[in-house]
Amino acid sequence: MENRQKRYRLLALSLLGATVLSGCGSEATGDGPKEVKLVLNWFPKAQMGGFFAAQSQAYYEDNGLDVDIEPGGPEVSAIQMVAAGQAEFGLAHADQILIARNQGIELVALAASLQESPQALMFHEGHGTESFADINGRTAYIEPGIPYWDYLKSQYDLSDVTELAYNGQHVNFLENEEAVTQAFLTSEPFFLEREGIGTETLLISEAGYNPYNVVLFVTKDYLESNKDTVASFMEAYTAGWNYYKDHDEEVNEVIHEANKNIALEELAYEAETQFEFVFGGDAKENGVGFMTEERWGDLIHQLVEIGQLQETVDPNEIFTTEFLQH
Repeated sequence: MENRQKRYRLLALSLLGATVLSGCGSEATGDGPKEVKLVLNWFPKAQMGGFFAAQSQAYYEDNGLDVDIEPGGPEVSAIQMVAAGQAEFGLAHADQILIARNQGIELVALAASLQESPQALMFHEGHGTESFADINGRTAYIEPGIPYWDYLKSQYDLSDVTELAYNGQHVNFLENEEAVTQAFLTSEPFFLEREGIGTETLLISEAGYNPYNVVLFVTKDYLESNKDTVASFMEAYTAGWNYYKDHDEEVNEVIHEANKNIALEELAYEAETQFEFVFGGDAKENGVGFMTEERWGDLIHQLVEIGQLQETVDPNEIFTTEFLQH
């Protein structure tokens, strides 16, 4: 992890100058819609349903914006692209946004599309556990440096786990019935079930680590200089998610066009299983995207404790609910 953080810090030095330059521009003027780019945190899927709904229903256009949605993926970092001024808006998980501060990148979260984290550990059916402590002694396929794994190791004795790098494929996991792999509750279990492979899961949040997921963010400098644009984007954001809630099948067709590698039935499963993650919790009373100082504060403390964040920061420097539509 130390080498990973060193690489990030070196990258940050090259990005920091671009961050300042890209964020200090004032609001553009003109008769046409303002062009902005949104970089997703992965390939298009149901977790981005509200953004594609806003595009298909012309909510961006109605708010004076021309939004280019760029897919993410294993070789794409929304944080790096936004920091470098190659995009105005990005999606990432809350812990990734905080860790970016170690790289000298100051970001501000505007909305948390998933109130709860669907991140999980997945087991073969009949080989699951009721406790994270029971993972000890097994082989686990985990993305190197992923924060929740460091958190789990700080809470449980996992010293005898054989850690192997997760690469997005499940071939090796399938060959070992005692293996464990990272997963999203809203996707991988369904994918394997279609292949006749039963699985069990443990949500990471059950261990007390529950960062907001699919968080919309901008740089601090961009927010300070482009509040009207951010406000316009957020109006479309709220309208888009509210539309997706009642018209997911329609919008899933749009997502499928943007990502032919995900089937409509997979999108339908994601939309159904993520419903409570998006519209439950604090969003039930306060509207989609809502965030609290307490949740951000708890996450900051956890990341400092496991060494993923160098120092405690004020949660109010990290997020704002100013632009959320209720």
